[in-house]
Amino acid sequence: FASLSPANSMDNAEENAVELHGDEEIIEVIELNDTEPGPDDLADDLGDVDIDEPGNADDEGWETEDEMEAETEQDDSELTFSKHNGSVFCVSLDPATNSMAVTGGEDDRAYVWRVSDGEVLLQCSGHKDSVTCATFSHDSSLVATGDMSGLIKVWSVENKEEVWSFEVGDLEWLEWHPCAPVLLAGTDDGNVWMWKVPSGDCKTFQSSACQATTGKVLPDGKRTVVGYEDGTVRVWDLKQGNTIYVIKGQDGHQGALTCLSCNKDGSLVLTGSVDGCAKLINTATGKVIGSFSVDAGKDDEEPNSVESVGFCNTLPLIAVAYLEGTLAIYDLSTQILRHRCQHEAGIVNLRWEESSSVVSTCCLDGALRLWDARSGSMVSEYRGHTAEILDFTINREASVAVTASGDNQAKVFCLQRPDR
Repeated sequence: FASLSPANSMDNAEENAVELHGDEEIIEVIELNDTEPGPDDLADDLGDVDIDEPGNADDEGWETEDEMEAETEQDDSELTFSKHNGSVFCVSLDPATNSMAVTGGEDDRAYVWRVSDGEVLLQCSGHKDSVTCATFSHDSSLVATGDMSGLIKVWSVENKEEVWSFEVGDLEWLEWHPCAPVLLAGTDDGNVWMWKVPSGDCKTFQSSACQATTGKVLPDGKRTVVGYEDGTVRVWDLKQGNTIYVIKGQDGHQGALTCLSCNKDGSLVLTGSVDGCAKLINTATGKVIGSFSVDAGKDDEEPNSVESVGFCNTLPLIAVAYLEGTLAIYDLSTQILRHRCQHEAGIVNLRWEESSSVVSTCCLDGALRLWDARSGSMVSEYRGHTAEILDFTINREASVAVTASGDNQAKVFCLQRPDR
């Protein structure tokens, strides 16, 4: 579903306007007299007008404003998943086949469904609050769902049944180990939990009593990086259960961590915070080796919060998405800002394609956009949601995106590009 460029849209509009003008029919020619019409003339004219009784008006052919708006609404999606009865907060694709999606919503439910036709394969019920985390295990055999109250459930996709559950404090994030049936979670009391599933063997990584706001298991499977509400970043040894590095103070963040991402080999981690900065950390030394920020608008008194960060796999580039709508592309080697891609609304999330320099963003304006990081230009834009997009994911081939929105829907978009 390639979107039309503005130039094409203008050309089409002009052509249509000309054709419409050419097809107009002259209904009646009214001769204009030099003299003004008198009351009798007006009465005679009105006598020829057929006026219906109130309530019997023939409104066929007339459209209400809502109907006209509905007709003009753009929907570029291939499929819409409408089973949720509230905002859809999260979405993930299964890593093994990319053929299944799991979505979690405000209706205290999660659904596993087939991306090709939207058929529900598993309904995950029994939660007590909004499901804000939902993700597949590394081999796609299990799916974990977590709600805001801290109730976590794990389901067998094949058997369509719950195989394990556990309750923690208010849940901040949930993530599977990259190569084992091991689940990690961060909570608002600062704890990070790790379980073997379904045996339930448990280990906790305790730190200062502030929220563990974001976390990521590094690709080696031996360490995890966790960001906290006080701006601290900790690198944990999963086997020993101890902290390897603590990044804080002047080199660290001055506000709560919002997001983090690692490069392909896990040697570098990029963190984002409400303080408006992104930090580049060497995981082998625990040193901050780069800091990135863009100036917010002149009228902004609050820091320009970083909402999402990510590494390009094919070029030495990183992307940082800001709440005020800037997507900043930086050169990783020189740490110089290369492009500033401006959005009309705040950016919620970004994702790099696995094998290209294209980075995608989802926004509070309900649009999904693809950007060429080499040129800084927008490749395409996809619309269809009537509220903000709260999360999205892209398959390995970068041919399909699945979005989750505040309009109670998830949508599947086919990503078409001229270079494919």
